[in-house]
Amino acid sequence: MAGPVEFLNSLAQTLSALALYPEGHTSRERALDAVFQKLNDLLVSDSLPQFSFLGDEVVYANLPLRELRQWDWSRKLSDLGIQRLQFDSTVTRDDLEQFLDEVLARLTLKAIDTTEARQMRPSGIRYGAVGIRGEDALGGSDVQTATIAFTLSEEAETVRWIHEEVQGQKDLPLVEAEAVVRALSVAMHGEQQIMLPLLTLRQFDEYTTTHSMNVCVLAMGLAEWLGMSGDDVRAFGVAGLMHDLGKVKIPKEVLTKSGKLDPMERALMNAHPVEGAKLILAGEEDLDLAAVVAYEHHIMLNGGGYPTMRFPRDCHRASKLVHVCDVYDALRTDRPYRDAWPTDKVLAYVEERSGTEFDGAIAHAFTRMMREWEPKVAVVAENEALPAA
Repeated sequence: MAGPVEFLNSLAQTLSALALYPEGHTSRERALDAVFQKLNDLLVSDSLPQFSFLGDEVVYANLPLRELRQWDWSRKLSDLGIQRLQFDSTVTRDDLEQFLDEVLARLTLKAIDTTEARQMRPSGIRYGAVGIRGEDALGGSDVQTATIAFTLSEEAETVRWIHEEVQGQKDLPLVEAEAVVRALSVAMHGEQQIMLPLLTLRQFDEYTTTHSMNVCVLAMGLAEWLGMSGDDVRAFGVAGLMHDLGKVKIPKEVLTKSGKLDPMERALMNAHPVEGAKLILAGEEDLDLAAVVAYEHHIMLNGGGYPTMRFPRDCHRASKLVHVCDVYDALRTDRPYRDAWPTDKVLAYVEERSGTEFDGAIAHAFTRMMREWEPKVAVVAENEALPAA
């Protein structure tokens, strides 16, 4: 993928030139001309190129740029709060120069007139932090959050692709899974205000994809509500996204069956927590938490549920949290064998089962969060633009 890689390498060279040479210097102008040409070349093949800088990883749209792994500027941009960067066809050379000057100002901790910056913000460039509560390296208000009109279609496609890769006996693509979690975090924190974007089901055979994304969003929302750190919130989000990974081993006709499962089908269904944990552990040893959650998310507080533990023990807090989110989203979604429950009925069920099926503190926190954030729950179709938070 030469286009985006060449553009980013040219971007880095131009930033170096801007740091060395004053305005109007030949070397500075030559570098700006070069990077603007690379951007225009990229815009020919992609009318809305979008990059994510996730620590040492660079993601173009939803594809990691392996050639730029450990690229020095990825962490620099990420640490500056520029973790999502998007261009459109209206971008001008002046827009690009203004953006790069602001990057250098942040890098050198040079004072920025944020009022003027907002008034003169380049119209063809959107950028901002992928964070929890708008966290960023410069303390919040000085970093302008991206105003991209998000849909969840690319994230849903990526989750489907992840499931296909695992189903095809390939390694679990962790970078892509983490990119989905970061993107969902961005969607949740538009304009620095919380929103819970939940996907509505298009068709029954896409339930696992839709459900996994919704549980990820709910788990991150609840973890944030409980005051967890940004790293923990995202780790719980990854666990939520992967909690049902074992279902890739279940035939589609069983997953979408409208009637009662027979004993063999029920055994297949009840095996998905164990299968999911095995798939996660086989694919990436850094995902111990996600594997634990995949294994435990159907185990009840009173020991019921499945799988049955030979030696009963307390489940991990993340498993208890994902369990509540899992049941909530399952009950509020149409299934082949029943209609969706209304939200009030689902929350009443969670409260009723608090202390038996669900951890009491987590269940009560969840119901309080959902009632307080009710106006901020956005149920959307895949291609539908998310409302401004």
